[in-house]
Amino acid sequence: MDICVLGGLTVRESGVSITPTAPKPRQVLALLALRADQVVTVPTLTEELWGTEPPRSARATLQTYVLQLREMIGAALERDADGAVPRSAKDVLVTTPGGYQLNTNGGSHDVREFERLAGLGYRAMDAGDFPGAARQLGGALSLWTGAAFADVRTGAQLSPEVKRLEETRLCALDQRIDADLKLGRHRELLGELSVLVTRHPMHETLHGQFMLALHRSGRRTEALETYQRLRRALIGGLGLEPSAGLRRLQLSLLMTGPEAGQDGAPARGGARAVRVGQTVSSK
Repeated sequence: MDICVLGGLTVRESGVSITPTAPKPRQVLALLALRADQVVTVPTLTEELWGTEPPRSARATLQTYVLQLREMIGAALERDADGAVPRSAKDVLVTTPGGYQLNTNGGSHDVREFERLAGLGYRAMDAGDFPGAARQLGGALSLWTGAAFADVRTGAQLSPEVKRLEETRLCALDQRIDADLKLGRHRELLGELSVLVTRHPMHETLHGQFMLALHRSGRRTEALETYQRLRRALIGGLGLEPSAGLRRLQLSLLMTGPEAGQDGAPARGGARAVRVGQTVSSK
């Protein structure tokens, strides 16, 4: 079984889609797919579908949705002429005491692959292997084709999972951009960061990285304007000033003098910014 949830929901058994179009069966499959190879209890599925006030028919209706999924799985298995070990739909979508479990049978799962590659990227960053970090984190991020579960109605169980996945995506993105900055790819990052700070107007790390990329590309004035836009957004939206690290970065940019030269170093003898929250030191 191959599962993709980092974008639209796609679940394939033996190469055949078993993703229903009806909203609630789709919701059931989404939660089972996210927690594949684990038991998802009936109360958990019930809460996802109907919240805290399920109808009296909730259990019977859930069983109907499971039956519909098994029918799709069974049709997919019938088309798998190469299966070495015959399996039934009940082997794939298993009834357990108190719940159901979707078995992947060693197939792919994009969330697990994302977490594996991101973990490799974080370890490469810690080891100072910035090319490796950029490569592994870039590979992890390439698995995303849109927002997680973009085409699934999400309830009490899936909604927090969507937020959690988006946080992990932003964390990996932050680290990949940091690796690229350390590799001197500031000009290549300008377009991407311009979009990201517009999409996340109060995300301090992304704004700090954009400031660094602008500064190193000889655009110090725009870097300082980026700080002011963030400051206005934070004060207006949260009543907060930017963090101490970003204030130090702004002060460092103010102290570097004229605009940077063509190579991205300040015209007055050279300077470099190390990380968001650190100063831009002149040599």
